[in-house]
Amino acid sequence: MQRRYARTVSTAAVILAAGAGTRFGGPGEKLATVVRGRPLLAWAIEPAVEAGCDEVVVVSGAADLIGLVPSDVTLLRNDEWQLGQATSLGVALDWCQRQGHTAAIVGLGDTPGLTASAWRAVASAPGGPIVVATYDGRRGHPVRLDATVWTLLPTSGEEGARVLMSRRPELVTEVACEGKAADIDTREDLRRWS
Repeated sequence: MQRRYARTVSTAAVILAAGAGTRFGGPGEKLATVVRGRPLLAWAIEPAVEAGCDEVVVVSGAADLIGLVPSDVTLLRNDEWQLGQATSLGVALDWCQRQGHTAAIVGLGDTPGLTASAWRAVASAPGGPIVVATYDGRRGHPVRLDATVWTLLPTSGEEGARVLMSRRPELVTEVACEGKAADIDTREDLRRWS
């Protein structure tokens, strides 16, 4: 008798938080800024944890985030963060591959308006191999990248999956989500969000 086993999908939630935040005030200052009683980075991590992925990963670089990342979240360091966001994504995907994850759902450390329901919607959406959240018809984060496209992504520069999505639209599925995908780049952005 032959047994059939369901294919196991292992998914990591990845939060890229390696940039210097120069428009805000410098390394570490933006993500550590307390808003509504918690550091800005906590607002980005909490919904990813609540979404129930197999692992949550934060990629640091310009600033030491040890005191900002909960102990049950994996903290990685990108020593080449100055070469752009694509290098942080590469650090995360390399980790995901070594851990056996078959998909990575990517968000940013400075997007506090993402909800756990958005993370779950992108994680469970049919389609792919790239699934991107939309808000009122506009693309944002999180973005699910199945392992089959990891080698197609840029390895340097400020763009991660956006280049691939524009070049290969047939790979992309959009899913409407609740929340707000706005980045916090300046203190004025933070005032508007809070």
